Amino acid sequence: MTTSPAAPPPAASPLRPLRARGRDEEHRAATPLELFFDLCFVVAVAQAGAELVHAVAEGHAGEGVLNYAMVFFALFWAWVNFSWFASAYDNDDVLFRVVTLIQIAGVLVFAAGVSRAFEEHDFLLVWLGYLIMRIALATQWLRAARAASGAERGTALRYAAGVALCQIGWSGLLFLPEGARSWLFLAMAVAEMCVPVIAERAYTTAWHPHHISERYGLFTIIVLGESLAAATVAVKSGIEEHDALDELLPLAAGGLLIVFAAWWIYFVVPVHDRLRGNRQAFLWGYGHYVILGSAAAIGAGIEVAVEQAVGKAHVSTWAASAAVTVPTALYLLAVWALHSRYFKVGAAQQLVLPVSAVAVLASTFAGRWAVLVAGIVTTATVATGVTLTTRMTRRA
Repeated sequence: MTTSPAAPPPAASPLRPLRARGRDEEHRAATPLELFFDLCFVVAVAQAGAELVHAVAEGHAGEGVLNYAMVFFALFWAWVNFSWFASAYDNDDVLFRVVTLIQIAGVLVFAAGVSRAFEEHDFLLVWLGYLIMRIALATQWLRAARAASGAERGTALRYAAGVALCQIGWSGLLFLPEGARSWLFLAMAVAEMCVPVIAERAYTTAWHPHHISERYGLFTIIVLGESLAAATVAVKSGIEEHDALDELLPLAAGGLLIVFAAWWIYFVVPVHDRLRGNRQAFLWGYGHYVILGSAAAIGAGIEVAVEQAVGKAHVSTWAASAAVTVPTALYLLAVWALHSRYFKVGAAQQLVLPVSAVAVLASTFAGRWAVLVAGIVTTATVATGVTLTTRMTRRA
């Protein structure tokens, strides 16, 4: 497998061939366009989280979680496709910017259809938004194929064909009965994840390890920030409408500690050093579906807990607590499995996050104090990790 290094593009460039960039570029960082792309995607993530809150609060947790998993995967995968393509081929010319803005328009159409997908099982707007995003992505791959030759051209064409075929497959959401849609989702999710594996069998695209790790990190920060914003609005409304400061203060404190700890735990290790090839990178990149999905769900869970505390949610205290503790435990386990465990030395360091995940789940049974207890557990996790690392450093 080979790559085709090229010099980084100049700023404010005119229309130019879309050629592969070098994987060894120095000082490669996320662009303003990529950051704008992320912020617009979070609009749709917020919509999915709000619908998850509504479903769980109304006692339809199973259906709500399933719909959330489907919608979030579509968003996550569209973001992944753009990010990895941009890492390999972003030349910042006028056409690249315009096509990226078209993808942003697509995600906003997608976001407009999230409520109908959850409440009425009507996926027309969701499918249409996805269609706009995928046509734009296929166009980018065709541009890359036009400027390439040999194995690289074949990879670009396979990507374009794979994206188009998968979009045709997603059309089943418009026609299949409701009972078959979850199975279609599972089949199409597998098909989507197979496209990069098949497309890059003879040529590895020139994605940049440091750039990719930064992109995922920045998106994680934005998702965690959205969770904090949603939870803050919920707490504010609960205090103003129900004068429930005593009931909501433990939820606010616990939720804040959980999100702070989630940020700390994610960024404690330099993960880009592990992204040396597609085998490691694909597993790491795909696994972020759990990290990002659970991070967004933490904020939704805090909203559910707030609504339950003020009597607006038709669920038990135990169920409301689980809405926070379950995604928090999933987040801890996913971060440990995908990169933290590769940087831990000895059984004590390796067990910190798995044991913390179990302790967070156990805090579900702490009644109205569950979220605060979970926040204390995650904070203790950070403190324990720092202490163990300091001891190891002193011994060395």
